[in-house]
Amino acid sequence: MPAPTAGKRTSNPKATAIFKMRLLSGSAAATIRIGKAIARHACKGDIVCLCGQLGAGKTVLAKGIAAGLGIAQGKVVSPTFVLIREYPHARLPLYHFDLYRLESPSDILVLGYEEYFYDDGVTVVEWADRLKYLLPEEHLRIELSIRKDKKRILAFTARGSRYGRLIEEIHEDIRG
Repeated sequence: MPAPTAGKRTSNPKATAIFKMRLLSGSAAATIRIGKAIARHACKGDIVCLCGQLGAGKTVLAKGIAAGLGIAQGKVVSPTFVLIREYPHARLPLYHFDLYRLESPSDILVLGYEEYFYDDGVTVVEWADRLKYLLPEEHLRIELSIRKDKKRILAFTARGSRYGRLIEEIHEDIRG
């Protein structure tokens, strides 16, 4: 099981509350387990933004979230060529975006992306940093990076109290 580090809250009265946590994943299976923990505590309307270099594990984490929602891992593939895949038959619907090929944030406007963000499902966005100014102020951001020993660091940043609670729940779930 991954080793969590304690969640930390930083405060800025002019911005949304920010909460942080880091996890270490030693394998794809451990990353899947982290994704399942996220899904266990996900609520409708949650937005999970995945960032990191190619091969860092964004799609693996998305598969774990999907599995935790009741979607077979084999059904979840990176939606790179279509920007979004919908998985409606689960505990909560999953809207899986992959913005790798997005040239400009305005390119996603025609998809009605905000309808997914504020719908009854969970939205997972790979390459979320490409949304820039379109990214909602409140969301859960997970930055994945690869260490020299091939283990993954998952750095969680929660913007907003809902996502701060989500980080705390994930932390307790993994510790417990």
